[in-house]
Amino acid sequence: MLGLAVVEGVSMSPTLQAGDRLLVRYGARPRAGALALVRLPQRPLSVKRLGHRTDEGWWVERDNPERGTDSWTAGVGALPESDVLAVVLARVWPRPTTRLRRR
Repeated sequence: MLGLAVVEGVSMSPTLQAGDRLLVRYGARPRAGALALVRLPQRPLSVKRLGHRTDEGWWVERDNPERGTDSWTAGVGALPESDVLAVVLARVWPRPTTRLRRR
């Protein structure tokens, strides 16, 4: 199923900016390096980069080393597979100027 997500905050800059609209696919197979819509403990839904998968789940990261929350933040750690809700397919607004995946 497809959906839209709106970016809030600066944890994914410079890749994404607050207000960006993203096309996401719920139920898509997560892959390391992709952006995903995730459920972080005690926080609103977030867009994060999938780092690596362990037996405990996915380690997610922010692109902005100065701001935000990710798996390396105290109390977060690996996210269970069920907390990776959707994979980002594309930025639909504003028009994309950068790639969403790391090379």
